[in-house]
Amino acid sequence: MASAAKTVWFLRHSQPVFSRQFKRFQSSEVRQGFLGTVGNTPLIHLKKISENTGCTILAKAEFLNSGGSVKDRAALFLIKDAQEKGLIGPGGTVVEGTAGNTGIGLAHMCLALGYKCVIYMPNNQSQEKIDALTTLGADVRPVPVAPFTDPNNYNHQARRFAESINNAVWTNQFDNTANRRAHIETTGPEIWRQTDGKVDAVTFGTGTGGTLAGVSMYLKDRNPKIKAILADPEGSVLYNWIKHGKLEREGTGSITEGIGQGRVTDNLKGADIDDAVHVTDKLAVEMTFRLLHEEGFFVGASSGLNVSAAVQVAQMLGPGHTIVTCLCDTGQRYYAKLFSRSVLESRGVLESIPEQYRSSLHD
Repeated sequence: MASAAKTVWFLRHSQPVFSRQFKRFQSSEVRQGFLGTVGNTPLIHLKKISENTGCTILAKAEFLNSGGSVKDRAALFLIKDAQEKGLIGPGGTVVEGTAGNTGIGLAHMCLALGYKCVIYMPNNQSQEKIDALTTLGADVRPVPVAPFTDPNNYNHQARRFAESINNAVWTNQFDNTANRRAHIETTGPEIWRQTDGKVDAVTFGTGTGGTLAGVSMYLKDRNPKIKAILADPEGSVLYNWIKHGKLEREGTGSITEGIGQGRVTDNLKGADIDDAVHVTDKLAVEMTFRLLHEEGFFVGASSGLNVSAAVQVAQMLGPGHTIVTCLCDTGQRYYAKLFSRSVLESRGVLESIPEQYRSSLHD
């Protein structure tokens, strides 16, 4: 049989086999492409930290999303929202202002969906994030740090660029409530299911407000007694907004990235937040190294802040309660800064790390 004829015969006679194989893998155990890998992350019992509090401290392993962070959920729903509204067509451009992780999630999605990706970000973010975005094909545009009220704030620059070109959408993660919808439809239900509804409080650091707002809105709809606690780093106004109704900063800037805020975003508006805890850089860094050396998790400082906040919430509620938070991303994205002896020393937080844990530091 000639080569071409063999090929035609093979395609004709093997098609039913391929069809049967395809149907065989339409189960919940098979993820459909990159988008199918977002969500359904494990809920982890932090054993030693729980024992120290007398409570059950649980953390969603958000670093196991394929883009490597909790922001993959928001990225997926921001693009989904743009598609549903007809704001972007084939080959279009997704534009966002981000401190890094949402951009990384969007860049992955854009590769999977055939879109171009342009990211505006403050120029004080980790080099690891910039390198990751570039590797993912994003057009990365670091700009000088400026407050939201300044027209040169990275978010405003992202919006103006998207408006200047055809077939482009500014996904607007801070005020587009598709962000919190991601957590109403995925993270909240997962926590409810994974705890069998036995959760007393949730606490998350807040940048856009999507995670805390979305999770709390879903869970409080199931059980209004569940507490939603905002975890706030140094230099943010949200702690004082929740506690005293004032947009006043508590401390100066933080070593954490992507959390803390100078305003109340649309994602956070309307959410029923019960209380707030303030987490210093010293506490966040100490917990980051405890998570590494006591629990085995190599995560970033926002994860340390979250778990430190969960410990504070456990102390507020007393023994016997279940508190849920999340491990946002991996420490590799902050290695040059967060795990640098000289950087931590210059920021006055080196002493917060127990001596026996400092072997993880470089230089």
